[in-house]
Amino acid sequence: MTDQFPLTLQEGGIALIRLDTQPGEAGAVCPPQLEALVAALQAAAERADVQGVLLHASGPSWLPEAGAQAWLDLCRAGDANAIAAVLQRRSGLLRAVERLPKPIAIVIEGACMDLCLEFALACHARWAVPGARLGLPLVKRGLPPGAGATQRLPRLAGIPAVLNGLLAGDTWEADAARQMGLLSGVQPLAQALQDARAWLLAHPQAQAPWDAKGYRQPGGAGAMAAHAGRSFTDNIARLRKPSDTQPAPLALLSAVYEGTQLPIDAALKVEAQCAAQALAEPATANQIRSQWLHQAQARQLVRRPAGVPEQPVRKLGVLGSGLMGAGIAQVAAAAGIDVVMVDTSAERAQAACDKIAAALARSHGDRAAAIAQRIEPTADLQRLHGCEFVIEAVFEDRAVKADLMARAAPVLAGRPAHFVWASNTSTLPIGGLASAWALPEQVIGMHFFSPVPRMPLLEIILGARTDPATVARALDLAARLGKTPILVNDSPGFYTSRIFCAYIDEGMAMLAEGVNPALIENAARQAGFATAPLAVTDEVSLDLQALVIGQARKDGLAEKFLRTLAQPVVERMNQLQRLGRKSGGGFYDYPQSGKHLWPGLAQQFPQSGEQPDLDTVMARLLSIEAMESARCLEEGVLTSAADGDLGALLGLGFPAWTGGTFSYIDTVGCAAFVQRCDVLADRFGERFRPSAWLRDRAAQGLRFHP
Repeated sequence: MTDQFPLTLQEGGIALIRLDTQPGEAGAVCPPQLEALVAALQAAAERADVQGVLLHASGPSWLPEAGAQAWLDLCRAGDANAIAAVLQRRSGLLRAVERLPKPIAIVIEGACMDLCLEFALACHARWAVPGARLGLPLVKRGLPPGAGATQRLPRLAGIPAVLNGLLAGDTWEADAARQMGLLSGVQPLAQALQDARAWLLAHPQAQAPWDAKGYRQPGGAGAMAAHAGRSFTDNIARLRKPSDTQPAPLALLSAVYEGTQLPIDAALKVEAQCAAQALAEPATANQIRSQWLHQAQARQLVRRPAGVPEQPVRKLGVLGSGLMGAGIAQVAAAAGIDVVMVDTSAERAQAACDKIAAALARSHGDRAAAIAQRIEPTADLQRLHGCEFVIEAVFEDRAVKADLMARAAPVLAGRPAHFVWASNTSTLPIGGLASAWALPEQVIGMHFFSPVPRMPLLEIILGARTDPATVARALDLAARLGKTPILVNDSPGFYTSRIFCAYIDEGMAMLAEGVNPALIENAARQAGFATAPLAVTDEVSLDLQALVIGQARKDGLAEKFLRTLAQPVVERMNQLQRLGRKSGGGFYDYPQSGKHLWPGLAQQFPQSGEQPDLDTVMARLLSIEAMESARCLEEGVLTSAADGDLGALLGLGFPAWTGGTFSYIDTVGCAAFVQRCDVLADRFGERFRPSAWLRDRAAQGLRFHP
């Protein structure tokens, strides 16, 4: 096993082992590479001619972390004790490094994340080169550290310095890590290696600080306990109850506060048990599956039609320079694409370009000017000549979009065969828009989410005549823009707008029923939604909701698309000119600092004397989105439960602990979900009533995810 990590004996008896990037993911949570490295260090420590070991670690994954599937397999392995046994094996290997009788130092070049960082913390001394970064980003995917980080980081830097970063899954630049006490130095590579060698020779009996007699935790045990008490109370208050939120942060907090009061060996066992309890929770498997495995597959374009050659977009037309059009132009330019951004006047287009330049200056520093120069603002449709791909992002009105197509068509008459016309519509069926284009097979929907530079999701909508080549090229552009694409079939509202409207409409329905608006909003936050229904309706604006409802009626859509529950509330708020944040007030008021619910709601929508309990309001909000998602899959709007989960999580802020709407149904159990929805339907309306298709799945005990 030691052959995998050969050593070079240098002057003074210092053994150098180079750790280079390992290809791919580890197939196990306790990877064989870790066992091989520990064995190599143990063998080196037994040699009489070795005085110390210097590790030079370069690249992002010199100890490969287990992939999503390996972690999922561990989550399903059994109870928390079985999971803890695996984690303790991994942690025990690092503890063996820490207890070696000869000093171990590591020089870090590049990224040092998750298992790599936990290994580095078990070395006796650490250096890094400028530009190196350290962190535990897997916390964001629901995985609390389980190989010593929750114990060694606080013992090196103190709880105040590391706790928030641990909870957030932050990464630290090398200089920041040195100031925290995690590194002995930050120097260019040659100097760092030289300093590490000198340290090894000067510390032949080195050991971890917490193994030395008289060790005191940073700040003293009493000071740390006082801080722990304050922070623990504050953090628990914002984590909500474990069944309704992500298990990892709570497990991490428990490990820090319980473990740091104990000797290191007992503390490491506490950490493994806390992490194992989080991994045994269904919410953790949900997050790993949706936010890691399925998101990675989507970004790898697993659903791209085969046999279509790549045709990289060199010149992109963006029609409209409003919030969405400008955002699309910005991300395209940042991806190296030349953009022609067209609006009704040159002044509007230039003003949008100036805003883009300012945003790029904040996000891209010295590169901002060069990126902004890739965008040509104009009012002249003739400038679209030569564009291989056009994204229309204008007013959500079928006639406006059709007119723009008609005016752009002559300019694009010489377009290449691989040309694509995409509409950034959130509600209008693509088939209807495609009928205004000479080659409807070239038309597709690309529904971006606001703000475009930050939101990761891109909903790609296939019309009835959209051909596979157009789908492939839309997916290729999504990947180049750094978006996570989902594929859906044509329908009024597609997928994300349907479940989004179901969510905000349920909030407005409760308001009209007389439910206290503060109860509605707080229940959404308690359930884990990114934004409460009335608050998010203010953000997207109530005049837009009136427009969408009106367009649905003009199009003669079925009753279920007419949003009859929301319509009276939307009409009333429009009559009052309470249109949302953009008008200065909607369901909320927006003073200079913060926001608060509009007191006038009590007069416009009088509250009932009998209010529902919190669990009932949460159940309504969670169940209505999940029910609408199931309908979309049943109707063929969705063809994949994985796409449904990603759309709910990344586009709409469905609670992360659920893993998405379909994972939520699986977690509750399809039979229990159907039973719950029947109860809600009896009390609040037939929109909650499960279909025969869903009842049949429940009767068969089927899951949406195996």
